[in-house]
Amino acid sequence: MPILDPRHDQMHPVEGDSAWSESYYFNGYDPAQDVGLYTRIGIRPNEGSMDVMLAVWLPENRIAFVRAKRDQHEMCEPPLEVGGVRYACLDAGRHWRLEADCQASVFSLATGERGEADVSLELDFEALTPLIGFDGQGERGQGASSATGSATGKGHLEQAGRWSGWVEAGGARHALGPIVRGNRDKSWGPRRWGGPNMWRWFSINISDEVHFGGIRIGTDAGDLHRGWVWKDGEHTSLSEWRVRTQTRSDGVTQKTVHVTALDKRGREHVLLGEVLRVFPGGARPGHTLVNEGLTRWTHEGETGYGIAEYLHQFDDAGRPRVPIE
Repeated sequence: MPILDPRHDQMHPVEGDSAWSESYYFNGYDPAQDVGLYTRIGIRPNEGSMDVMLAVWLPENRIAFVRAKRDQHEMCEPPLEVGGVRYACLDAGRHWRLEADCQASVFSLATGERGEADVSLELDFEALTPLIGFDGQGERGQGASSATGSATGKGHLEQAGRWSGWVEAGGARHALGPIVRGNRDKSWGPRRWGGPNMWRWFSINISDEVHFGGIRIGTDAGDLHRGWVWKDGEHTSLSEWRVRTQTRSDGVTQKTVHVTALDKRGREHVLLGEVLRVFPGGARPGHTLVNEGLTRWTHEGETGYGIAEYLHQFDDAGRPRVPIE
């Protein structure tokens, strides 16, 4: 996976596929405050819409969740604004600002209790690594690569960074820092959530100097492995994600993740992920489920945080079509 030019923070030409999408995603977590977020804005001009999802991890095993959608028939450059959430690019490839002022549903992940709260935030994401990814130009390839390009996007980038700022929910303000890490990504091309048979997506920040990112996607043509490691001041592509998962009692929700990431220099990177919280949870027969797992990662004696995200497709009996490894 090469280093990409900051121009990829701008919008790409829209193609004719009805599912064409350009989306931005951010995540981060402050273990000292037990506060973090993951959020995504996607623009689907051929369907005439722009939508946002904002999820804020809160103390006491709670999460505040916002979804909103509005009409958008043309691609537009940042700032992107939907439902009281705003993404602004302050320096392409280096610096983004996220702001929000909206009402959220609040869920207790321990008890299932639900409520509502006003949520606001002002956060800055500043890069620790370059943009790493693929630009989606040229041929899509064959087999799993072609199948993935038609369902999860032609181009994709990821970047590790640091967060600063604050989050407020229900009148309680939490200042992040002094060291809070996270990742962002951007995808462009056709996006069909029901397309992949499964995926395991990992966003891992061990320190300012060590980061991992990437995905294993299941297709009818086989699994596609993509990813990168940032170590010793340089990046290396990953060639394989070897994953072993221990689940909760439901047999679906990830609890502990054992990963060996093989890179193209022949190195094996062993990581242990302890999943602290998962949202949304709950399998429905015949549906797609994306389980976003806030995860504490350990690598070579150091501990960091990030995401272990599992996508499942369920059959009519409510079982994952691809067994959890």
